[in-house]
Amino acid sequence: MSSLLIKNGHIIDPANGISEVGDVLVRDGKISEIKGNIDTNAEIAVDAAGKLVAPGFIDLHVHFREPGFEHKETIATGAASAARGGFTTVCCMANTNPVVDNAVLVKFIRQKAAGIPVNLLQFGAATRGMLGAELAELEGMAKAGIAGISEDGKTVANAGLYLKILIKAKELGLTVYSHCEELTLINGGVPAIAEDIIIARDIMLAEEAGANLHICHLSTEGGVRLVREAKARGVKVTCEVAPHHLFLTRADIPGEDTNYKMSPPLRRKEDAAVLRKALREGVIDCIATDHAPHSAEDKSCGWFNAANGVTGLETAYPVCFTKLVKTGFMSDVELIERLSTNPARILGINKGSLTIGSDADIVIIDQEKKHIINAADFASMGKNTPWSGREVCGDVDMTILGGKVVYKCWARR
Repeated sequence: MSSLLIKNGHIIDPANGISEVGDVLVRDGKISEIKGNIDTNAEIAVDAAGKLVAPGFIDLHVHFREPGFEHKETIATGAASAARGGFTTVCCMANTNPVVDNAVLVKFIRQKAAGIPVNLLQFGAATRGMLGAELAELEGMAKAGIAGISEDGKTVANAGLYLKILIKAKELGLTVYSHCEELTLINGGVPAIAEDIIIARDIMLAEEAGANLHICHLSTEGGVRLVREAKARGVKVTCEVAPHHLFLTRADIPGEDTNYKMSPPLRRKEDAAVLRKALREGVIDCIATDHAPHSAEDKSCGWFNAANGVTGLETAYPVCFTKLVKTGFMSDVELIERLSTNPARILGINKGSLTIGSDADIVIIDQEKKHIINAADFASMGKNTPWSGREVCGDVDMTILGGKVVYKCWARR
């Protein structure tokens, strides 16, 4: 019987209302016991004195690029990046090449993900080839084990087709994850109204279908208002926000630094302030990174031609802890809830907690450790980040997946 004992850590488990110093015992990959002092011999003992012990983070929104774009990221390098960032479960989007729109590709990715240091959940495309013309193989992908449906990177323009997708998703017990962007309103930029219109449309369609809808990478004040109103009237809608939209604005972009180019784009300071408040209030359910690695060539071809997206898995916790918890804006418990408990709830999986008998997916964090973010140190192949060179506080010390240590902090340069 394998065992691991974590001693003297500050245990935070929002799902069970725990925030106290104590020990966590893991046996055969499951949480076995939590209490103030556990006096037992274990194969591995970890002293977590002065550190935070929490459920492993869950990211509803990553791009691992494989198959088809392995020069940007692979499943293996993306998983290493996730583990280094404290994430134990990640949801991969379908905009690969070929697009994940059938059961064969879902099974292929599952095989490629065998043995990686995180739980990888795959989303399936809503339409064939993400072309917005006909339904993808939704039923077959559901049987193959997709965790959701998403056309991320594109919006299904045809409202009638999107309603069919939502109805089918409800039938299959799946949530639809929506990328909201009205392309006819884009003219050299992506104004807030282009996002807000599709958020409004998709909420109305989801309400009509009675389906679960999740709004990806919310970035506007108007979008927050629409989600707040929809929740108030009982629509089954949830949403996420990315760290870059919480803390950066278009005024922060230095010249044409393409590390600040993403979709949706950075907004006004007023939008960022509303997003932070909505996250604290629970209108925004969770934080997701939208981890979007690109090669140097993809980002060094001028602002207009550069690819959209930034990496996020290895910077999410320290950036959010520094800017939300260290400032007193949110508590430790609230931040962990947005990074683990709530994403698990949205996915409907038995993760995101330290419940006795649950999988021992755990992150240990040194909250006092200061370091300067250095993209060159990333495990991800993508070095495209707006956070490089910034000093942050809080660093992942250890990531544990199913009771096995899959990442241990190394000395940063």
